[in-house]
Amino acid sequence: MIVTVTLNAALDLTYRVPALTPHTTHRVTEVTERAGGKGVNVARVLAALGHTVTVTGFAGGPTGRTLREHLTRTPGLVDALRPVQGPTRRTLAVVDARTGDTTQLNEPGPAVSPAEWSGFLTAYEELVRGGVTAVALCGSLPPGVPVGAYALLVRAARAARVPVLLDTSGEPLRRGVAARPDLVKPNAEELAELTGAHEPSRATRDARRRGAHAVVASLGADGLLAVTPEGTWRATPPAAVRGNPTGAGDSAVAGLLSGLVEGLAWPERLARAAALASATVAAPAAGEFDRTVYEDVLSKVTVSGKASAA
Repeated sequence: MIVTVTLNAALDLTYRVPALTPHTTHRVTEVTERAGGKGVNVARVLAALGHTVTVTGFAGGPTGRTLREHLTRTPGLVDALRPVQGPTRRTLAVVDARTGDTTQLNEPGPAVSPAEWSGFLTAYEELVRGGVTAVALCGSLPPGVPVGAYALLVRAARAARVPVLLDTSGEPLRRGVAARPDLVKPNAEELAELTGAHEPSRATRDARRRGAHAVVASLGADGLLAVTPEGTWRATPPAAVRGNPTGAGDSAVAGLLSGLVEGLAWPERLARAAALASATVAAPAAGEFDRTVYEDVLSKVTVSGKASAA
């Protein structure tokens, strides 16, 4: 069983409009509503790949109830979200059908009390000691959760000998990396903020020196760059896919994590992750991927690089 942690879960709304023009009224042609937040998106893709996933984090208020109802409709997902008094946030993505561009609006998360955080931490430690195969820690922190939260969660997973992946940004990423996660997956902007370096190869190596066992950087349409103890590789999709990029990085995390628990070699993991990211851009909402696009792109991803000397 894989566990995904989404401390700042959300109800994702996607509006599609013919063209997004400032200062005008728009008629929405399509509305999609999904349980969201980075870890929830990762869990949904993992379930579609055939894995059983426990989803934990926080949920509260009417929006939280709606989010949990969505989770029950997805085979393979187990709801272990912890209740909080504050309301779960919503996110709104507006997709311009003419250009394919997406405008994202994210509400703030619920204020989490010290007692609610303490209860989550106890439940999480019990989860990772219960036969878990891997953990993904994903997304931003809601108000009230300590900035070093992910560092605590990384250490708890490592103490239980469970592989742990971290996908966050800013100070939570800096502190989390120092706790020595097995894998971190920043995008180019997050990587530059962490290391101060804007050249991807240099920044990725620097992030690994800061404590991560392996680093996989998302480079948008340019694919993925991985620096690991086993070697360094670059995975490049055949071409950019037009569509909504929201959630593409989460699908890449799902590809990396599923490859880890299945024992795939790094080049295969990276090809899967890059193909899933592309297929998510082609899908209507985050946490989903177009399987036809995935299978087509998977056979065309180029993985270059080399293994480290034994």
